[in-house]
Amino acid sequence: MTASADAEVLVGLGSERDLPVVQQAAEEAVWHGRALHLLHTFDWHAAFAADTVAAPRDRAEQLIAKAAQLAHRTEPGLTVRSEIVQSAMLQTLIRRSEAAFLLAVGDSGMAGSGQCVPAETPAVQLAARAGCPLLVVRREPPPQGPVLVGVDGSPSSHLALRWALECAAQRGARLLALRVVEYDEDTDAVAEQLTEALARHAGDHTGVPTECRVERGDPGQVLIDTSHSAQVALVAARGDEPGRAMLGAVAQSLLYHSPAPVVVVRGLAEMPLTGPDARPARDQRP
Repeated sequence: MTASADAEVLVGLGSERDLPVVQQAAEEAVWHGRALHLLHTFDWHAAFAADTVAAPRDRAEQLIAKAAQLAHRTEPGLTVRSEIVQSAMLQTLIRRSEAAFLLAVGDSGMAGSGQCVPAETPAVQLAARAGCPLLVVRREPPPQGPVLVGVDGSPSSHLALRWALECAAQRGARLLALRVVEYDEDTDAVAEQLTEALARHAGDHTGVPTECRVERGDPGQVLIDTSHSAQVALVAARGDEPGRAMLGAVAQSLLYHSPAPVVVVRGLAEMPLTGPDARPARDQRP
């Protein structure tokens, strides 16, 4: 996908439990110079099963209005568009993601549940099938730590690294690029490769404080452990085969178990990561 200059940050709203998504998505929209599009789907079958048909529709309108008010309070100058669609949420978001810059949803209570996560969970399905990067927001706010990105050397992980640099620059945060290797790999050689990749993708963000770290172990578990102190964690949808309806084991682990918000980077071609109205990058933190 090549996102157009006016592509929006799209928010999938299921209920009031998704309001934390609105706040973080509004910030992302401003950082990247994009408008915010709030979308809630209305189920007529459920409405006809209710005591009155009007009540579910009224609740839907109240939810979308409340979300719009929260977005404006979070970022007063942000352009916000609201929409109620009469269709199934999952298929609508997959279809709309083809033209979106970023799709943001809640995590359906995955983080910290300690339970097996069904494959049909909306956030999991969207991570595998969306046509743009997916931001999965947790219910608890993250710490003000670094922006974490997992890099395995694949082309798709380099796109994730590029996105992570932009995220760190806009937040005024430190970037932690992490590569997890097998026990028989040369860590010094891998660290050199990671440093070179970071320099190659830095572009206008050479002032971003960065750390390249190489560790041995299970990639998913190392990323989960490191993400406890991160304000956001980024990973490619799948390292070696970033195809539609596919989600790699590392991306799944981070999506299911990281306490931090997760961006699953997918659907990207060479594209500008900020629009013309982007807020200037913040001063970098030490």
